[in-house]
Amino acid sequence: MARNTQVQADHNAPPVTAILAKFVATHPSRGWSDAVDHEAHRTFLNWLGCAIGAVQHEAPQAAIKACQILGGAAQASVLGGSQKLDMASAALVNGISSHTFDFDDTHLKTIIHPAGPVASALLALAEYTNASGRELIDALVLGIDVACRVGNMMYPDHYDRGWHITGSTGTLGASAACARLLKLSEHQTQMALGIAASQPIGMREQFGTMTKPFHPGGSARAGLMSALLAQQGFTASPRAIEAPRGMSQTISLKNDWREITDELGTRFEISFNSYKPFACGIVIHPAIDGCVQLRNAHNLKASDIAKVDLKVHSLVLELTGKKTPQDGLQGKFSVYHSCAAGLIKGRAGEDEYHDHFVQSAEVITLRDKVNAVVDPAINEDQVDVTITLNDGRVLHQFVEHAIGSMTNPLTDTMLNQKFTDLVVPVLGANRAEQLITAARTLGSAHNVNTLCDLAQA
Repeated sequence: MARNTQVQADHNAPPVTAILAKFVATHPSRGWSDAVDHEAHRTFLNWLGCAIGAVQHEAPQAAIKACQILGGAAQASVLGGSQKLDMASAALVNGISSHTFDFDDTHLKTIIHPAGPVASALLALAEYTNASGRELIDALVLGIDVACRVGNMMYPDHYDRGWHITGSTGTLGASAACARLLKLSEHQTQMALGIAASQPIGMREQFGTMTKPFHPGGSARAGLMSALLAQQGFTASPRAIEAPRGMSQTISLKNDWREITDELGTRFEISFNSYKPFACGIVIHPAIDGCVQLRNAHNLKASDIAKVDLKVHSLVLELTGKKTPQDGLQGKFSVYHSCAAGLIKGRAGEDEYHDHFVQSAEVITLRDKVNAVVDPAINEDQVDVTITLNDGRVLHQFVEHAIGSMTNPLTDTMLNQKFTDLVVPVLGANRAEQLITAARTLGSAHNVNTLCDLAQA
């Protein structure tokens, strides 16, 4: 006997699985503006730097060892490492590595980190298939569009329910991108999306653990496998995304189908991508920005500060309210630690989230002086910072748009410097410079082999 359900399903949803499949399979190569293409190269460069920079962390290293137990052909490179793995495992490892530092790109409307799933799957497949750089960039733009449009459709309800939206939508984006790279037909692409729709990955409970970066890695692997299965004739529901018991209506009460269809093929979501100047959850960035500005303007030292008062958006405490982080991964979800880091070091790069720094006495002392309260008038990229000094002076900074936001983005020069800071400790300065050139000109490369060779130790 059928059970009554509390939620009324939408039985008249448009065929968005088919619509997205047609878009991915038939949209012309480089069918967008120079600005969109430039942003695609920026996205790829940022992702590449994050993946290489974190490869020596224990999370990707554990993943490499686990994948090596499984064996498999040496098909694709581990970025920053010397190993080659089967392409599904390479997608997994590079996806994990790219998100380990929490330093990757962010689609601000949905807080999806789109390159982690999509680029990780794509580069592994492109290396194996000897695809051109243009084919990779085309697939990157289209795959990110799929992931972020589905995210737009469900956000914020889907995220508020506890899903890590990067992983859940990333599987769809990775499958779409890989379907494009494999030149699958509309029907095959529809099947790839359908297979991927049964594999949303990631719960927010895992934030602050190694399993958070597993989400983009796992979705990269799942998306790649979905496309490979579809290529071999594997089938799925043609309405797997939109059906009443399909992906979107199962995992979200909000399903604004227009977010899929409006301006499809003329507005590209990669245009709204942003790049982090700080290696932590993006909701903390305004607070770090404000603290760094006050530190630099007044030459502050930690010993000068009596207390720090923050007025923040509600998401700051919801996502990054850890008062006493015990290690680097937890520190990335602590607005208190991150502000202390910004005030002490004038930055919040990956060094400021090493375990030893999080556990240092100076940081703990200053962290305990930071107070944060939610102010309904504060937007997500704003903060109101007040610092009271031991001598009685009171300093104030209101951040309207944090550095790295769409209104105040990282320049190409800043992005190159971020890449250099991440890659030089792993591969050296000369290799970092060569990789910047290779990534920024990838759309004209005959294949991705040179870049992959440069990216290995």
